[in-house]
Amino acid sequence: MSDKKKKRLRILSRIIFFLNSVFAALLLLSYTLPYVAPKSFPTLSVLSLLVPVFIIINFIFMLFWILSVRKQFLLSFIVLILGYTHTTSMYKFSSSPTKPSGNSLSVMSYNVRLFNIYNWIKESNIDQKIIDLVHTTSPKIIAFQEFHKNQKEAFSSYPYQHVALRGTKKKVGQAIFSKVPIINKGSIDFPKTSNNAIYIDIVQNNDTIRIYNLHLQSLRIDHKNEEFSQKNSERLLKRMATAFKMQQSQVDLFEANRKNCNYKTIILGDFNNSQFSYVYKKIKGDMKDAFSEAGSGFGKTWEFPYFPLRIDFILTDPSFTISSFKTFTEHYSDHFPIYSVISLD
Repeated sequence: MSDKKKKRLRILSRIIFFLNSVFAALLLLSYTLPYVAPKSFPTLSVLSLLVPVFIIINFIFMLFWILSVRKQFLLSFIVLILGYTHTTSMYKFSSSPTKPSGNSLSVMSYNVRLFNIYNWIKESNIDQKIIDLVHTTSPKIIAFQEFHKNQKEAFSSYPYQHVALRGTKKKVGQAIFSKVPIINKGSIDFPKTSNNAIYIDIVQNNDTIRIYNLHLQSLRIDHKNEEFSQKNSERLLKRMATAFKMQQSQVDLFEANRKNCNYKTIILGDFNNSQFSYVYKKIKGDMKDAFSEAGSGFGKTWEFPYFPLRIDFILTDPSFTISSFKTFTEHYSDHFPIYSVISLD
């Protein structure tokens, strides 16, 4: 090989390692995001959505250097090892479901986007397909985000219901349908938004359990129609930063309610933020994430074409056992439903 060619390769190698260093630094920075309140650094908090990208890119760099038999692989390798919990929460290798106990509860969470009432998906009978999917799955508890009142009768087979509609016309909101008796219900209203949280208390095997349906502030990102020009990207970034600040305030209201509850809890919902975020960390605390316990793959719950995002969650009391977890792939909304069977003893 000529000296000139060797020099070009050295220059290329340095450029690649520089880029590697940039993405390694961004991934390291992202590890701090769950500890940084969005109100303090709202623009920085947007990076929480990009953590999957940083992880994937660092994997690619690491493999590149390994195949090139270069010690530079250590940079991304060490950064990935330091963020081991981030990496494992992004992708879960398949695990066999365990047999649920006699005292178990099946739950489902689904942002149905108003049952496609405005024909976002150009396909007929989407609303009926959502209804059929839920009835075929037949969870004991189903929590809907972006529920529309027109579909209330479609779930009349669930004898116990809590439907909380917002707005001046009271047409949309959140809903929980249950096959288990409800002894108490309530709502946590978030100011200046149609998002909110609702809850029910149920009794199963003489135990009272509180089940929350939480819908945090929406990001309002339409990847199909969003124009990603420089000017619009700045507006989008500002809009997302504002949404993350609102999410923090909403979580504070939610936590105030939860603090006054003495029952074991299950949280279902659309957090509109990833498992790498401040709001997720604060809500989760020591609770179990059903996907992390029994899920598989990336667990993608939001229709976003560029990289997998998991923004819908099932969290349970640490004393419960997650027997199984499933992320559905049916495309009837911009979200994919999630389902879990939880052993309560």
